[in-house]
Amino acid sequence: MKFTKNHEWANLEGDNATIGISAYAAEQLGDVVYVELPEVGDSIKKDDVIGTIESVKTVSDLNAPVSGEVVEINEEIEDNPGLVNEEPQKGGWLLKVKVSDQNELNDLLNEEDYKKICE
Repeated sequence: MKFTKNHEWANLEGDNATIGISAYAAEQLGDVVYVELPEVGDSIKKDDVIGTIESVKTVSDLNAPVSGEVVEINEEIEDNPGLVNEEPQKGGWLLKVKVSDQNELNDLLNEEDYKKICE
């Protein structure tokens, strides 16, 4: 699992990356009440805003940690956005992307380095 400085994570499995927000981000946001995501088939570009996460405290942009084509959306999030808080790095994943350039993952932080910026 790799992380962005904006608190998104990406986990590569074959050609696809699962994307979500970190446990730290979920805790800072508070109770998530709504998540807006791109559609299956959309092309996304690394660092672009691809959606929003709304909590009782604020609305935050969701930035793409990698470029590619959206192949799946976690539909459970629509009915239960609180899943992002409960399991941000497991069941609360947001989308899956067919990665167009796996080298982009080299620009992301490993878990140890990510934890340092959260301190």
